Amino acid sequence: MDLKEFSIEMKRKMNLLNIEIDEKGIKNFYEYKELLLEWNEKINLTAITDEKEIILKHFIDSVCISKYIDMSHNVIDVGTGAGFPGIPLNIINDNNITLLDSLNKRIKFLEEVISKLELINIKATHSRVEDFARNNREKFDIATSRAVASLNVLLEYQLPLVKVGGKCICMKGPNIEEELENSKKALSILGGEIELIEKIILPESDIERNIIVIKKIRSTPDKYPRKSGTAAKEPI
Repeated sequence: MDLKEFSIEMKRKMNLLNIEIDEKGIKNFYEYKELLLEWNEKINLTAITDEKEIILKHFIDSVCISKYIDMSHNVIDVGTGAGFPGIPLNIINDNNITLLDSLNKRIKFLEEVISKLELINIKATHSRVEDFARNNREKFDIATSRAVASLNVLLEYQLPLVKVGGKCICMKGPNIEEELENSKKALSILGGEIELIEKIILPESDIERNIIVIKKIRSTPDKYPRKSGTAAKEPI
Protein backbone atom coordinates (compact mmCIF):
# COMPACT_ATOMS: atom_id res chain seq x y z
CA MET A 1 0.00 0.00 0.00
CA ASP A 2 1.56 3.28 -1.08
CA LEU A 3 1.11 6.59 0.72
CA LYS A 4 -1.71 7.76 -1.59
CA GLU A 5 -3.82 4.64 -1.06
CA PHE A 6 -3.04 4.70 2.64
CA SER A 7 -4.09 8.35 2.88
CA ILE A 8 -7.46 7.70 1.21
CA GLU A 9 -8.18 4.79 3.55
CA MET A 10 -7.18 6.68 6.70
CA LYS A 11 -9.03 9.88 5.83
CA ARG A 12 -12.25 8.08 4.98
CA LYS A 13 -12.31 6.19 8.25
CA MET A 14 -11.25 9.21 10.30
CA ASN A 15 -14.05 11.24 8.71
CA LEU A 16 -16.56 8.57 9.76
CA LEU A 17 -15.37 9.12 13.33
CA ASN A 18 -15.52 12.93 12.91
CA ILE A 19 -11.81 13.17 13.65
CA GLU A 20 -9.73 15.69 11.75
CA ILE A 21 -6.28 14.72 10.52
CA ASP A 22 -3.81 16.72 8.44
CA GLU A 23 -1.23 15.55 5.90
CA LYS A 24 1.52 15.47 8.52
CA GLY A 25 -0.62 13.16 10.64
CA ILE A 26 -1.28 10.87 7.67
CA LYS A 27 2.46 10.66 6.91
CA ASN A 28 3.18 9.88 10.55
CA PHE A 29 0.68 7.03 10.58
CA TYR A 30 2.14 5.72 7.31
CA GLU A 31 5.68 5.74 8.69
CA TYR A 32 4.42 4.15 11.91
CA LYS A 33 2.84 1.37 9.86
CA GLU A 34 6.08 0.82 7.94
CA LEU A 35 8.15 0.64 11.14
CA LEU A 36 5.62 -1.71 12.74
CA LEU A 37 5.86 -4.16 9.85
CA GLU A 38 9.65 -3.87 9.68
CA TRP A 39 10.17 -4.49 13.39
CA ASN A 40 7.52 -7.20 13.49
CA GLU A 41 9.86 -9.40 11.47
CA LYS A 42 12.38 -9.21 14.32
CA ILE A 43 10.20 -9.14 17.43
CA ASN A 44 6.58 -10.08 18.02
CA LEU A 45 4.64 -6.79 17.99
CA THR A 46 1.37 -7.73 16.29
CA ALA A 47 -0.40 -10.66 14.70
CA ILE A 48 -2.10 -8.21 12.33
CA THR A 49 0.04 -7.64 9.23
CA ASP A 50 -2.55 -6.80 6.55
CA GLU A 51 -2.20 -3.06 6.00
CA LYS A 52 -5.92 -2.29 5.85
CA GLU A 53 -6.41 -4.26 9.05
CA ILE A 54 -3.60 -2.31 10.71
CA ILE A 55 -5.44 0.89 9.82
CA LEU A 56 -8.76 -0.35 11.19
CA LYS A 57 -7.81 -2.58 14.11
CA HIS A 58 -4.84 -0.61 15.42
CA PHE A 59 -4.98 3.02 14.28
CA ILE A 60 -8.71 3.68 14.04
CA ASP A 61 -9.49 1.53 17.06
CA SER A 62 -6.96 3.51 19.11
CA VAL A 63 -8.27 6.98 18.25
CA CYS A 64 -11.87 6.05 19.10
CA ILE A 65 -11.18 7.18 22.67
CA SER A 66 -9.73 10.58 21.73
CA LYS A 67 -12.99 12.39 22.53
CA TYR A 68 -12.54 11.51 26.21
CA ILE A 69 -9.07 13.07 26.41
CA ASP A 70 -8.36 16.81 26.51
CA MET A 71 -5.15 18.39 25.25
CA SER A 72 -4.25 19.34 28.82
CA HIS A 73 -4.50 15.79 30.18
CA ASN A 74 -1.41 13.91 31.32
CA VAL A 75 -1.96 10.36 30.02
CA ILE A 76 -0.38 7.00 30.79
CA ASP A 77 -0.85 4.06 28.41
CA VAL A 78 -0.44 0.95 30.58
CA GLY A 79 0.88 -2.14 28.78
CA THR A 80 1.20 -0.17 25.55
CA GLY A 81 2.81 -3.01 23.57
CA ALA A 82 3.43 -1.68 20.06
CA GLY A 83 2.14 1.74 21.14
CA PHE A 84 -1.63 1.35 21.10
CA PRO A 85 -3.54 3.50 21.83
CA GLY A 86 -0.87 5.96 23.00
CA ILE A 87 1.01 6.76 19.80
CA PRO A 88 -2.10 7.23 17.61
CA LEU A 89 -3.56 9.54 20.28
CA ASN A 90 -0.37 11.59 20.31
CA ILE A 91 -0.23 11.78 16.51
CA ILE A 92 -3.69 13.33 16.25
CA ASN A 93 -3.59 15.58 19.34
CA ASP A 94 0.00 15.94 20.65
CA ASN A 95 -1.28 14.63 23.98
CA ASN A 96 1.25 14.37 26.83
CA ILE A 97 1.61 10.58 27.00
CA THR A 98 3.78 8.07 28.85
CA LEU A 99 3.98 4.69 27.12
CA LEU A 100 4.55 2.02 29.76
CA ASP A 101 5.65 -1.51 28.94
CA SER A 102 7.56 -4.27 30.72
CA LEU A 103 9.42 -5.62 27.66
CA ASN A 104 12.54 -3.70 26.73
CA LYS A 105 12.47 -4.84 23.09
CA ARG A 106 9.14 -3.12 22.64
CA ILE A 107 10.46 0.02 24.31
CA LYS A 108 13.32 0.14 21.77
CA PHE A 109 10.74 -0.03 18.99
CA LEU A 110 8.63 2.72 20.55
CA GLU A 111 11.68 4.95 20.98
CA GLU A 112 12.52 4.55 17.29
CA VAL A 113 8.93 5.44 16.30
CA ILE A 114 9.02 8.53 18.52
CA SER A 115 12.39 9.56 17.07
CA LYS A 116 11.65 8.87 13.39
CA LEU A 117 8.24 10.59 13.53
CA GLU A 118 9.67 13.44 15.65
CA LEU A 119 6.75 13.15 18.05
CA ILE A 120 6.56 15.57 20.96
CA ASN A 121 5.11 15.26 24.48
CA ILE A 122 5.53 11.47 24.48
CA LYS A 123 8.03 9.09 26.07
CA ALA A 124 8.45 5.32 26.42
CA THR A 125 9.21 3.88 29.86
CA HIS A 126 10.45 0.37 30.59
CA SER A 127 8.89 -0.93 33.81
CA ARG A 128 6.34 -3.29 35.26
CA VAL A 129 3.32 -1.24 36.25
CA GLU A 130 3.52 -2.42 39.88
CA ASP A 131 7.05 -1.02 40.18
CA PHE A 132 6.28 2.17 38.26
CA ALA A 133 3.32 2.93 40.54
CA ARG A 134 5.52 3.15 43.63
CA ASN A 135 6.98 6.49 42.50
CA ASN A 136 4.12 7.71 40.34
CA ARG A 137 1.00 7.36 42.44
CA GLU A 138 -1.93 9.57 41.48
CA LYS A 139 0.21 11.47 38.97
CA PHE A 140 -1.89 11.11 35.83
CA ASP A 141 -5.20 12.55 34.65
CA ILE A 142 -5.97 9.60 32.38
CA ALA A 143 -4.88 5.95 32.27
CA THR A 144 -5.59 3.97 29.12
CA SER A 145 -5.18 0.29 28.26
CA ARG A 146 -6.04 -1.86 25.30
CA ALA A 147 -6.13 -5.67 25.35
CA VAL A 148 -4.06 -5.92 28.55
CA ALA A 149 -6.02 -7.84 31.20
CA SER A 150 -9.47 -8.58 32.59
CA LEU A 151 -11.15 -5.51 34.05
CA ASN A 152 -10.71 -6.38 37.74
CA VAL A 153 -6.96 -6.89 37.16
CA LEU A 154 -6.67 -3.83 34.95
CA LEU A 155 -8.20 -1.60 37.60
CA GLU A 156 -5.46 -2.58 40.05
CA TYR A 157 -2.90 -1.51 37.46
CA GLN A 158 -4.55 1.74 36.45
CA LEU A 159 -6.36 3.32 39.39
CA PRO A 160 -3.30 3.81 41.66
CA LEU A 161 -1.72 5.91 38.89
CA VAL A 162 -4.71 8.24 38.41
CA LYS A 163 -5.46 11.40 40.37
CA VAL A 164 -8.71 11.65 42.30
CA GLY A 165 -11.12 13.07 39.73
CA GLY A 166 -9.12 11.48 36.92
CA LYS A 167 -10.29 8.64 34.70
CA CYS A 168 -9.38 5.19 33.46
CA ILE A 169 -10.36 4.40 29.88
CA CYS A 170 -10.51 0.67 29.30
CA MET A 171 -10.87 -0.59 25.73
CA LYS A 172 -12.68 -3.90 25.54
CA GLY A 173 -14.24 -6.28 23.04
CA PRO A 174 -17.92 -7.14 22.60
CA ASN A 175 -18.73 -9.29 25.65
CA ILE A 176 -18.09 -7.44 28.88
CA GLU A 177 -20.98 -8.41 31.17
CA GLU A 178 -19.00 -10.97 33.18
CA GLU A 179 -16.00 -8.64 33.48
CA LEU A 180 -18.22 -5.84 34.74
CA GLU A 181 -19.78 -8.11 37.35
CA ASN A 182 -16.38 -9.40 38.48
CA SER A 183 -14.97 -5.87 38.79
CA LYS A 184 -17.48 -4.54 41.35
CA LYS A 185 -15.32 -5.43 44.35
CA ALA A 186 -12.18 -3.99 42.75
CA LEU A 187 -13.97 -0.74 41.95
CA SER A 188 -15.14 -0.40 45.54
CA ILE A 189 -11.75 -1.15 47.09
CA LEU A 190 -9.62 0.85 44.64
CA GLY A 191 -11.79 3.99 44.61
CA GLY A 192 -13.38 3.98 41.18
CA GLU A 193 -16.88 4.08 39.73
CA ILE A 194 -18.09 3.45 36.21
CA GLU A 195 -18.98 6.75 34.57
CA LEU A 196 -20.11 5.41 31.21
CA ILE A 197 -19.91 2.51 28.83
CA GLU A 198 -19.99 3.28 25.12
CA LYS A 199 -20.56 0.52 22.61
CA ILE A 200 -19.18 1.30 19.16
CA ILE A 201 -18.79 -0.41 15.80
CA LEU A 202 -15.52 0.33 14.04
CA PRO A 203 -16.23 2.20 10.76
CA GLU A 204 -16.93 0.11 7.67
CA SER A 205 -16.83 -3.11 9.68
CA ASP A 206 -18.87 -5.29 12.02
CA ILE A 207 -16.23 -5.16 14.76
CA GLU A 208 -17.80 -4.22 18.10
CA ARG A 209 -15.91 -2.46 20.86
CA ASN A 210 -16.85 -1.34 24.37
CA ILE A 211 -15.19 1.70 25.90
CA ILE A 212 -15.48 1.71 29.70
CA VAL A 213 -14.78 5.06 31.36
CA ILE A 214 -14.13 4.84 35.10
CA LYS A 215 -13.86 7.92 37.31
CA LYS A 216 -11.62 7.89 40.36
CA ILE A 217 -13.68 9.18 43.26
CA ARG A 218 -11.25 8.60 46.15
CA SER A 219 -7.61 7.70 46.76
CA THR A 220 -6.53 4.11 46.24
CA PRO A 221 -5.20 2.36 49.39
CA ASP A 222 -1.40 2.34 49.50
CA LYS A 223 -1.16 -1.47 49.37
CA TYR A 224 -2.29 -1.41 45.72
CA PRO A 225 -1.00 -2.37 43.28
CA ARG A 226 0.37 -5.43 45.02
CA LYS A 227 3.74 -6.94 44.07
CA SER A 228 4.37 -8.00 40.49
CA GLY A 229 2.15 -10.80 39.26
CA THR A 230 -0.20 -10.87 42.24
CA ALA A 231 -3.12 -9.04 40.60
CA ALA A 232 -3.26 -11.52 37.73
CA LYS A 233 -2.93 -14.58 39.98
CA GLU A 234 -5.22 -13.35 42.76
CA PRO A 235 -7.64 -10.73 41.35
CA ILE A 236 -9.52 -8.58 43.84
